[in-house]
Amino acid sequence: MRSLLFFCCLFGFVGAAAAQSPALLQNLTRPHDYVLHRVSSYDRTGGNHDYRSIPPGGTLTLLDENGPGEITHIWMTIADSERYSLKKLVLRMYWDGESSPSVLTPVGDFFGLGLGEYVLYDSLPLQVAPDNALNCFFPMPFRKRALITVTNQGSRPVDAIYWNIDFRAYSRPLPADTLYFHAEYRQAMPTIAHPDATKNLDGKNNYVWLVARGRGQFVGVTMSVIENSDGWWGEGDDMFFVDGQKLPSINGTGTEDYFLGAWDFGDHSFSYPLYGAPVTGPELQGSRWSVYRFNLDSPITFTKSLRATIEHGNADDRGDSYFSVAYWYQTQPHLPLPALPPVNERIPRVIPAQPSH
Repeated sequence: MRSLLFFCCLFGFVGAAAAQSPALLQNLTRPHDYVLHRVSSYDRTGGNHDYRSIPPGGTLTLLDENGPGEITHIWMTIADSERYSLKKLVLRMYWDGESSPSVLTPVGDFFGLGLGEYVLYDSLPLQVAPDNALNCFFPMPFRKRALITVTNQGSRPVDAIYWNIDFRAYSRPLPADTLYFHAEYRQAMPTIAHPDATKNLDGKNNYVWLVARGRGQFVGVTMSVIENSDGWWGEGDDMFFVDGQKLPSINGTGTEDYFLGAWDFGDHSFSYPLYGAPVTGPELQGSRWSVYRFNLDSPITFTKSLRATIEHGNADDRGDSYFSVAYWYQTQPHLPLPALPPVNERIPRVIPAQPSH
């Protein structure tokens, strides 16, 4: 079960002393049956031109490799003078020759930067390090082929993008029950407020993180919010509907509770291996927030389908702007991922709430 070994190492990280996990260190004494490869932007002439540029409208292939294999780490950094380039660069990942990507999201949002600006934080699967270094440690297995591209939907060229992608090449097929990595971007700018609602049992008006069909497991979400009116935006409960259930199979007690903070996140930012709030603000119109939660200790499993949602305010009574990426593993084929909104509609901004009548 080679593809599960990396998950075992991930789960061993839980707790404050993540980098000193005994599970990961003990794994070093065991022989491995893979060959480690790296695909990078290094200068093929032997010089120091270790980057590539992307013209407006251009697509750059970061990786195109045959399997069986498993990507274990992605690092990239970008030099770009265009504002909100993190929202304008689009990341796609395809497994085993599929025509519909399993990952479709702006680059920044994939790495938890849903507001289009760099913020340092340290989680287990995703990190942003000084200076503008983007890291992903989600394992990404593939049987036949892995393809990763970045498309520049901005109006200016990307001056330089550097990357290192490490993957394990296996000499034997992956286990038959190996699940594929997926990531899906969604946004609502703004969410539709229902100010007269006081109760919500079925989640029909909730903000949706993910709708999936097949067998798999939900492993986390990154989310950013812009307040369009004063007040606390985080009263919304998380609601997960597993295998077609009409009522939530899992129902939480509030947004800051699902993201494992409390009381308005204590009025300050923080980041831990499995949860955090790297960006926080006052409860005022225009404030910006970014949060994350990774369910690596107990992924939310489904055998037929999953609808992962969260209320925007109590019983969906607020109309703030939400941006999110859901991360999960599942069998193929998957449902087509939602098309990205036009690039100008992805730029975070305040949309003042209209007074209710």
